[in-house]
Amino acid sequence: MSDLIDDPTPGINAPEFTVTELSGAVKRTIEGEFSHVRVRGEIGRVSRPRSGHIYLDLKDDRAVISGVIWKGVAARLATQPEEGLEVVATGRLTTFPGQSKYQIVIEDIAPAGMGALMAMLEKRKKALEGEGLFAAERKKPLPYLPEVIGVVTSPSGAVIRDILHRLRDRFPRKVLIWPVAVQGQKCAPEVTRAIEGFNRLTPGGALPRPDLLIVARGGGSIEDLWGFNEESVARAAAASDIPLISAVGHETDTTLIDFVSDRRAPTPTAAAELAVPVRMELLAWVDGQSARLTRGITQSTTQRGQRLRDLSRALPKPGVLVEAARQRLDYTSDRLGPSLHAAAQKKRVRMVEVSGSLRPASLNRLTAEAKRRLGDRTSRLQPQLLTRDIERKKNDLGKILARLDRVGNSQVAKWSTDLSALERMRQSLGYEETLKRGYAVVRSGDQVITTKSAAEKATALEIQFQDGSFKIGAKPSKPKSKPTPPPEQGTLL
Repeated sequence: MSDLIDDPTPGINAPEFTVTELSGAVKRTIEGEFSHVRVRGEIGRVSRPRSGHIYLDLKDDRAVISGVIWKGVAARLATQPEEGLEVVATGRLTTFPGQSKYQIVIEDIAPAGMGALMAMLEKRKKALEGEGLFAAERKKPLPYLPEVIGVVTSPSGAVIRDILHRLRDRFPRKVLIWPVAVQGQKCAPEVTRAIEGFNRLTPGGALPRPDLLIVARGGGSIEDLWGFNEESVARAAAASDIPLISAVGHETDTTLIDFVSDRRAPTPTAAAELAVPVRMELLAWVDGQSARLTRGITQSTTQRGQRLRDLSRALPKPGVLVEAARQRLDYTSDRLGPSLHAAAQKKRVRMVEVSGSLRPASLNRLTAEAKRRLGDRTSRLQPQLLTRDIERKKNDLGKILARLDRVGNSQVAKWSTDLSALERMRQSLGYEETLKRGYAVVRSGDQVITTKSAAEKATALEIQFQDGSFKIGAKPSKPKSKPTPPPEQGTLL
């Protein structure tokens, strides 16, 4: 026994293992004891190689454990790992013999309580805000009256019924519904695809592109609304070319899509109210504007008519304007006949005087001399030159006559236009036109009555209307052989 105790090589009878055998034994032991574990910790280093797997560290204040998420699992995760996020990882422990270390193969990962969710939300919010996605200048104005409204929501919930009912009450519009899951793992990708799908529609196509989008969901817990806090949904809403209204949750609920949308509505019903105006209010406004326009036109026309009547009183009477011209015409026409007779008599005397000095011998001598001179001149004439000169002069005369004809026609047309304008002015300024508008001329004999006192003093009055005269207080008299025409001017009542 003492020999065994003093043996310098204790455990010499223990079995020997190779490195691989020992690593395999450790692997089996760990996987057998920890086949399913849930580990709570803070995510440290996160690595995403091209293979699609995710490598990370889970740590607390005293220890660190390595973790791996295989590619197929990583694509199904509802919460993607982010550095600094406190999570609860579910998986199994295993070893990695190549580096003599143990690690957890993560099958699911979830934020560790409300604080972790809020911390992750705040981190995403700061990142998106730093990129300028919340800036006010990026917000697009909502169309005043959209023709087509696209709604991204669940087709079976009360939200879509509230929106359709409110739109029908305010101003019925065409509505396209893109059904999506509004909570759970499918929520974020389906909402993202719906926003992008509406933006890919062709304006005026078989399926019209909406003029406005509404992303809506009813109230719920932060876990239920978490799909609208995903970065993919926020970026899709920010990149939308179509103006977008977010109506997720109740008035007190706030998600990332509310910050990047062009307008946030506290409820889905409020989103419908933001989308369209009230039809009856628009009709009432149009009726009010029409009444204002009618009153303005009527008032303007009345004022201009009164102004025209005021100005017409300052104009001279038409008879006065033509009196001088009429007198000159009468004077000239009276002198025309005697002047013509005197001129004809003078020409006749002159002709007698000239013919008395003519003698046949003188005429013969003049005729012979004229023939001689004509012969001398005709011998020097060339018919071809005369013909060409005649043709040239004829062409020049034709051009002059054409110009004269054009100028004459233009002048006659101008005179005709001016004369027509003067005639219209005479008619419009004449008191007969005023009588057609309901006015009348009051006379007492040949005197025009312009005041009340003069009318009271008059024994008989004659009122001239548009279609004739009416006498008041006149004594019956015998009809005259030739009625005296009424004067051209009178006082308007």
